[in-house]
Order: sequence, then C-alpha cells, then structure tokens
Amino acid sequence: MKRIVLFVATNLGVVLLLGVIARLLGVDRFLYQSGLNLTSLLIFAAIFGMGGSLISLLMSKWIAKMSVGAQVIEQPRTQTEQWLVETVHRQAQQVGIGMPEVAIYDSPEPNAFATGANRNAALVAVSTGLLEQMTAEEAEAVLGHEVSHVANGDMVTLALIQGVLNTFVIALSRVVGYLVDQALSSRDQEYRGPGIGYWITSMVMEVVFGLLASLVVMWFSRWREFHADAGGAELAGRGKMIAALERLRQLSEPSQLPSQMAAFGINGGLGDGLRKLFMTHPPLEERIEALRRRA
Repeated sequence: MKRIVLFVATNLGVVLLLGVIARLLGVDRFLYQSGLNLTSLLIFAAIFGMGGSLISLLMSKWIAKMSVGAQVIEQPRTQTEQWLVETVHRQAQQVGIGMPEVAIYDSPEPNAFATGANRNAALVAVSTGLLEQMTAEEAEAVLGHEVSHVANGDMVTLALIQGVLNTFVIALSRVVGYLVDQALSSRDQEYRGPGIGYWITSMVMEVVFGLLASLVVMWFSRWREFHADAGGAELAGRGKMIAALERLRQLSEPSQLPSQMAAFGINGGLGDGLRKLFMTHPPLEERIEALRRRA
C-alpha cells in the first residue's frame, strides 16, 4: 500500500509542477478557434514528455529507496555488508566510475537493481533474498551486471528515449484529435475550438501511440540487458555470470519490484508470445546462450 501511495503522490506532484510551468510559459493553450499552434503544442509536449522523464530520473534514487525500503550501508556492520561494499568499490574502480551507494532491501525475491542520474553517484541495491539464495560468486556477477548498467549510462539513456517518445506521443495524439474534430465540424461553420471529437480522439490516440512507444522502450531495455550481462562477465568472470543467470532461472518468479524500478532489476520475470514484446528483460535462456556464444 505504501508503494502505491508513494507512486501516485510522486506522479501527481510531477504533473502539477509541469502544469504550473506550462501555464507560466503560456503554452498550455495551443488550440484556438483559429487553429492549432504547433510551436506551443511541441513546447507543451516537451515539458510534459521530457520534463516528466528527467524529473523521474533525478528522483530515481530517492524513489527507489522509499519504494522498496532500501537501507544504504553507511558503515558495514556485518561481514556480508563489508563484502558488498568492497566488491562494488573494486568493480566501480575497474570500470572508472565513482563509488555508488550500496544498499540492501528486505525481499524474499532474489533481485538487485541500479539507478541514479549520475554515473558517479549512483545506487546499487540488492535484496536479502539474493544474498540468502546465491553463492558469493553468483552475487559478485550480479553486482558486476548492475555496476555495468551504471558505467554504460543506461538509466540516463533510457530516460532520454522515454522522454523523446513521450513528447511525440503527446503531440501526435493532439494533432490527430484536432484533425478529427475539424473533420466532424460542419463545413459551413467556422471552427470554434476543441469539441468532444478532439477530447475523445486525443485520449484514445495517446493510449495507442503510448503502447507503440512502449515497444521501443522495452526493446532498448532488453538490448541493454545483454550488454550489462557482458559487462558482468568481464568484471566477475563469464562462468560466474552464467551461474548467476542459471540460479535466477531456477528461482524465477514474477518480479516484485515496483513498476518504475522493474527495468533496472537483474530479474525481469517471465513472459511469452506477444507479452515478450513488453518485457523489460530478455528470457534468461537467451541471456545465458548469448554469454555462452561469447569468445
């Protein structure tokens, strides 16, 4: 319940903030009796599309900690915490990034994720389930996978792609809505501004274009998982990375990470058929086979 309230409250706050910015810039009224102001529409779409993604990226570490209850290791209190910090520190040095914050969150699901807007000030978090159900070698490979995500700048790239696509979704849906609304208007009468045709069409098209945009975002998310696996193999060893993925396959169940964090986890859950197109992660079998094919 806490996760849902946090997610809704955060998104509501972002929307309200962007709405105020759009009003102050005077671009929230892009549809007039005289027609559609494309310049204002594109600025409006960019504010909500790019602005929403960038704000979410900047808040990603805070949202991640709050949503899963991750506790950052300030001073290691156990041998396990000491090993986690030392392993992440060594891997961060190997790939040339700043030391990420290291955190543990309570969950029986074996999973881990990395997030953050700055590759030199990221967050790497692991679940208690992963530490309990994986060997040290397997956990080392998972940490290498997440550190590789940070080094590759995957969080930033994904946010930018999502922002650009959101901008086009918002703009195109309203252009189509305007064209349909104009077509439904009587040809003998002057266009008097948005009507029911505009509102219904723009909402429907926003859903349709949004689904198509999701296919692109999910494709990129799956593609970057193969690269993070390769990075984990370089940092910890190919055998350890394969063993970690094999272990995940044995323990696999639907991911329990919040929706906004699912793309950043090591384990993305299961899917088949058309559902595979909307998966954040490739099937574990494909990831294992890709590592085995590597020289």
